Amino acid sequence: MYDGIVEKTVQGVLDYVRRQDLLHAGDRVGVAVSGGADSVALLRIMLELRQELGIILSVVHFNHKLRRAEAEADEQFVAQLAHQHKLELHIGSGDVAAYARNQHLSTEAAARQLRYRYFRRLLEEKTLNRIATGHTLDDQAETVLLRVVRGAGTRGLAGIYPQLQVNGSQFSVVRPLLQTRRKLLEAFLTRIGQDWREDSSNRDLRYARNRVRHGIVPRLERTLNPSVRETLAETADIARSEEEYWQNEVARVLPEVWRVERRTLEPVGLAALPLALRRRVVRAAAESLGLRLEFRHVEEILDLAPRGPRSAVLPQGWVVSLGKGGLQFGSRAAAANTDYQYVLTVPGAIEVPELGARIEAALVPGNAAPGYNPDHMLDPALLQKELSVRNWRAGDRYWPAHSKSPKKIKELLQERKLTGTERKLWPVGVSGQEIVWVRGFAAPARLRPPDGSQEALVIRESASRGGSKHE
Repeated sequence: MYDGIVEKTVQGVLDYVRRQDLLHAGDRVGVAVSGGADSVALLRIMLELRQELGIILSVVHFNHKLRRAEAEADEQFVAQLAHQHKLELHIGSGDVAAYARNQHLSTEAAARQLRYRYFRRLLEEKTLNRIATGHTLDDQAETVLLRVVRGAGTRGLAGIYPQLQVNGSQFSVVRPLLQTRRKLLEAFLTRIGQDWREDSSNRDLRYARNRVRHGIVPRLERTLNPSVRETLAETADIARSEEEYWQNEVARVLPEVWRVERRTLEPVGLAALPLALRRRVVRAAAESLGLRLEFRHVEEILDLAPRGPRSAVLPQGWVVSLGKGGLQFGSRAAAANTDYQYVLTVPGAIEVPELGARIEAALVPGNAAPGYNPDHMLDPALLQKELSVRNWRAGDRYWPAHSKSPKKIKELLQERKLTGTERKLWPVGVSGQEIVWVRGFAAPARLRPPDGSQEALVIRESASRGGSKHE
């Protein structure tokens, strides 16, 4: 039986979990506990709700090794809390300071990357299928405000999402406290007699979030709007709904104007779209290549015209050029050194920096595997265990299925109206002395797997793992 603040807090979280469909009966939920008030309150609330929700609880702690003795004391506190409630404990650690130096990241960004890397490991190993974090309504408000100041669009204003899928799977990180105020959680802990740890770095004003938390938001509450935290959190809710709509719209339109195999946007189709959709389509095309664009980059691409600028320089060594084929994404570095050659093990994968791409030789079941075009499947028994991936060279010939005879690759690419650096860099796969794969063309008929075969080989391309990613 609950009373007062305890009942209000627990019931509010239960309502939010159900409304957002965050947890289900049978879920193995690891509660991420740092030792601070928010995460400790989350654990105690989940303990109250585990029977009603039908979930299996454990505790997850990640030691960032930043505050030495204080961090070790936090870990001991969390371990004792797990032991007290007879919960399994998962502990990870990482040298955040060293990682931040090596990766040229802020301490906050480095800590988050290492922490979430550990979360993903627990989820991918299927130790857990949900990890619950203690992000609150206050965290949401601070995030939105920080992103406004940094110039975020509606995607940034969406703030912290209630649920973050891991690698598109059924496993996820969930945030049950996103509509609960921090002060309510602290009152809840006080009422049930539960102590918590105070992280001294949370008062360090060198961190932007702390300046927002302890200075800017309280000042806004006093001088402009006493409910500014709730207002900012509501803004995030609105922006997430907007983003969901736009994501569906972009997914519908993108295939009509984006030729992914040629990395080219069609200007006529793009120009026919409303400006808001044009901007999002350009950004989505770039993200399919592992490239995150700022607003100014998108505007520079949209400003390319026959009588104006004909190229735009982008981050990570990319450039967009306006040519006869359209708005073509390419690599600046590749233009200076167009010849490349790499060994691709079967099965296996390689990074091709000149393309800004990852090329993989994958074995799939049979020649009727769902999701794969049979015209692009090869019989692995007819290929060497190591292929050579390189750009095509003068004199190279290829015989794609459904064609009468072999053709020079130069002619095949000309028929597709490929020009400039893109054509020079076009990749081929070689087994022994024979070209067995050309990006975007059907496999040779004689190398196709026979009917009823148990295994087939597909060579596929994706954005380089060195590019930026969206959580």
